Amino acid sequence: MVCNEGVPALDEDLKKTLGPATAKVLAEQLGLHTALDLLHHYPRRYAERGELTSLTELADQIDEHVTVVAQVADARILTFNGGRGKRLEVTITDGSGRLQLVFFGAGVHKPHKDLLPGTRAMFAGKVGLFNRKLQLSHPAYEPLGADASDRDAATAFANQLIPIYPACAKLESWKIAKCVDAVLPSAGEAVEPLPEALREGRGLVPLTEALLKIHRPATKGDIEDARQRLKWDEAFVLQVALARRRHADSQLPAVPRRPAPGGLLDAFDAKLPFTLTDGQQTVSREIFEDLATEHPMHRLLQGEVGSGKTMVALRAMLAVVDCGGQAAMLAPTEVLAQQHHRSVTEMMGELAEGGMLGGSDQGTKVVLLTGSMGMPARRQALLDLVTGEAGIVIGTHALIEDKVQFHDLGLVVVDEQHRFGVEQRDALRSKGKQPPHLLVMTATPIPRTVAMTVFGDLETSVLDQLPAGRSPIATHVVPAKDKPHFLARAWERVREEVENGHQAYVVCPRIGDGEDDPKKKASAEDDAEKRPPLAVLDIAEQLGRGPLAGLSVEVLHGRMDPADKDDVMRRFAAGEVKVLVATTVIEVGVNVPNSTVMVIMDADRFGVSQLHQLRGRVGRGSAPGLCLLVSEMHEASPARARLAAVAATLDGFELSRIDLEQRREGDVLGQAQSGVRSSLRMLAVIEDEEVIAQAREEAARVVADDPELRGLPGLRSALEALLDTEREQYLEKG
Repeated sequence: MVCNEGVPALDEDLKKTLGPATAKVLAEQLGLHTALDLLHHYPRRYAERGELTSLTELADQIDEHVTVVAQVADARILTFNGGRGKRLEVTITDGSGRLQLVFFGAGVHKPHKDLLPGTRAMFAGKVGLFNRKLQLSHPAYEPLGADASDRDAATAFANQLIPIYPACAKLESWKIAKCVDAVLPSAGEAVEPLPEALREGRGLVPLTEALLKIHRPATKGDIEDARQRLKWDEAFVLQVALARRRHADSQLPAVPRRPAPGGLLDAFDAKLPFTLTDGQQTVSREIFEDLATEHPMHRLLQGEVGSGKTMVALRAMLAVVDCGGQAAMLAPTEVLAQQHHRSVTEMMGELAEGGMLGGSDQGTKVVLLTGSMGMPARRQALLDLVTGEAGIVIGTHALIEDKVQFHDLGLVVVDEQHRFGVEQRDALRSKGKQPPHLLVMTATPIPRTVAMTVFGDLETSVLDQLPAGRSPIATHVVPAKDKPHFLARAWERVREEVENGHQAYVVCPRIGDGEDDPKKKASAEDDAEKRPPLAVLDIAEQLGRGPLAGLSVEVLHGRMDPADKDDVMRRFAAGEVKVLVATTVIEVGVNVPNSTVMVIMDADRFGVSQLHQLRGRVGRGSAPGLCLLVSEMHEASPARARLAAVAATLDGFELSRIDLEQRREGDVLGQAQSGVRSSLRMLAVIEDEEVIAQAREEAARVVADDPELRGLPGLRSALEALLDTEREQYLEKG
């Protein structure tokens, strides 16, 4: 490893400091390119030389690269192939658990000499399973032998905190620590993003001190001081970015949209056969107040599955149409767009047939626009939009195309907001003469949406009350491998529901037409848990020939012809199809009140929020709903724990917190979903809500006083580092 003399600049490429080979691994494997990147690559935990790290956590980290600190219990060389092959087996322990290390061939001699019983060392490698026992095969290691000559020095050595860094196969934690040592002198050049008054008022250490303490702490108190300071940096810089966006939004002009008394909205409300819930009325008032302002609404509508979000969105669209504007609803799939169009036209009745024979004089035209529509219908829909004949359009990505022009677009409703990229949403919003109002909706927020909400990126309305008449949903885990008779009973329950006049969904992770098969794994040690996910076409055939023989079983998936998909959904809604075997194409928006049971195959392959969304397709009528989560995973596995959490509660907001804790936030300011790239290294959205809330208040004050941050050059630099081109676009387009 090559190190230049002197202090490397913070923005200097790591090649100059560490050499091209190491720099390449850091860049490709960990996304670290500069000295500043490396300084912000924080240890994930710390080990003490005088205490052995627990090995009990490794059962949950199979196939992951780990670093452990442990003591050698024994080591022995075994021969095989008639003495031609050698294998070194080393057992390490932390006093409560044991782990086997294995080395083969010519590579056994050095570790056999180094790893004598009683030796403490750091070991790094990928956790594997062999004969049902955990092991590290050919791990890298770094002995931790004390070389101090006097008692005080030996004690200091034993109590030293060893940083354990997020690592990769080609660069172990201790090698990353040496890289950090090479750039640590640069910490003195770090620019302070926090205003001095804020830092001192909150009792936070300076940034340089925080960076030194996080990487090379003398005490556990040092780690806590550094963490608190670095969490504030992340929270505050993010909040300033969002506060500036909110400030910029407040300066944009928008056409106020106030519903006309005695108009379309009043006519719609008068014909409703039920009373809106208190929650729907409250949220509607919030939205109507926003629509009446001269600046664009930017609101997130979060709602439980089945809480009536579509009704709230429709009333907002009618309010805009009332005063001469148009409203567009963007749905992520054709099935969902068609379902929304069907639901809206049914709810509105003759009010959805404005200008048509038999339509109401107060009505408007509601059109559907999808990519698969025939040319005559598509041409008519485009004409209705550009002339203003259609007040409401519901569609898919087809709405975004250049050919689509509006007479006066006043409101954009985005359903399942997380399914659309920034550019897609922005392309639709740009079709208004002035920026249209924006309402984004989601049932059970996915982690990134929760993160944005906690950060206050959007004004938020919450629907947590189910309409009267909704039935509870019972959810149970079906351990198909451990108790196959449970699965047989699940199919009996489906048959019973159908015999009682109801219908069922069976959901599978993939289609199974040969085009979506996962790549075959090269390992010869593949087991049942690594088999391909169950497929719609295979399961439908098995059910039709076996446990559900004689029932009307049909399939639905995203690769079907749109006309066929619509035909299947219509016949399912009409009760002609009794069992629908589908992919997650039915995850949101599909409303068939007569469906009472859902069986989700390989349920462990779905996320917590996705399972909750799917479950919401049953129990939508007066009969109780039943959801069966089928899994072959072992009872003690984390996947089964997720399923148990879903079965234990119907509270989607609680499940979204569980999901967030398990999967992290993703990139709060970018388009990446959870678990991908994250701009949060120290901050955890769930744990640090208090820091985030305080940072939001401070950021709002700073931006109100100095929107351009002219008096805070350090903060401006931190924002520039955070907001690369993609994220800058995200903030501008929202």
